[in-house]
Amino acid sequence: MNPALTIKDLLYEAENKLTNSGSARLDAEVLLCNVMDFDRSKLYSSSGSFVTTDSVNQYRSLIQERQSGKPVAYLTGTREFWSMEFEVNEHTLIPRPETECLVETALKLIPDNANLDIADLGTGSGAILIAIASERPRCKIIATDICDHALAVAVKNTVRLGVNNIQFIKSDWYANMEGSFDVIVSNPPYIRNDDEHLHGDGITYEPEPALCGGVDGLDAIRNIISNAGRYLNKGGWLVIEHGFDQAQAVRSLLKNNGFINIKTRRDYAGVDRVTMGKRD
Repeated sequence: MNPALTIKDLLYEAENKLTNSGSARLDAEVLLCNVMDFDRSKLYSSSGSFVTTDSVNQYRSLIQERQSGKPVAYLTGTREFWSMEFEVNEHTLIPRPETECLVETALKLIPDNANLDIADLGTGSGAILIAIASERPRCKIIATDICDHALAVAVKNTVRLGVNNIQFIKSDWYANMEGSFDVIVSNPPYIRNDDEHLHGDGITYEPEPALCGGVDGLDAIRNIISNAGRYLNKGGWLVIEHGFDQAQAVRSLLKNNGFINIKTRRDYAGVDRVTMGKRD
């Protein structure tokens, strides 16, 4: 039988166990909030409150999984992106803060009241397209993914978040797409197959096909750029997220495929992250 433990006791215990995490205190708080169904402010204000044995056991089980490297987002089943809470699981990538730069870049190309056709390739949890759709509700958006499980998560997220201007298609990039678009966005797999980052905290739990982009990390990006001209309207934009050292290669691919007005935008850490080009 567990001795009576307070919220403060459990957080101290968990923080000392999570030595493999770069955010041990935050991880401990988020996971305890999940168990207690508290927000973090209530966690602080109730730090002296005792926790039931069932909740202690549930919390320690989550901490043990986090110790093994499983990401917090997969343990809670959610991740915040664009000030919205998205469901995620092992079939979807966990949305990263830097990907909000991709959303911001796309939105600057889409006037507030525009009625444009937009495509999101490799949608995963649907975070990118739902963020765009929520800001541009008059636009018509098509989202593709090759994974049935990922599409199911994206559909659930659109229902939960009340977005209704999106159509989902199972497709290997453009394979099953029809029509043409004013803006195409994508956060494709772009990590090199042998990149050491693939062994980082939690990465091994994420779906490898959504991460790895071949020997140089550019396989999917080449496909997307080389075929984009068939699906972009004249004057349409292609906006792609890529790795920190791939901007020059992506700009060259866009130029070699007839794109103009090619630009790269840095993310909030000052890293080249998003490159866009306009169809001539």
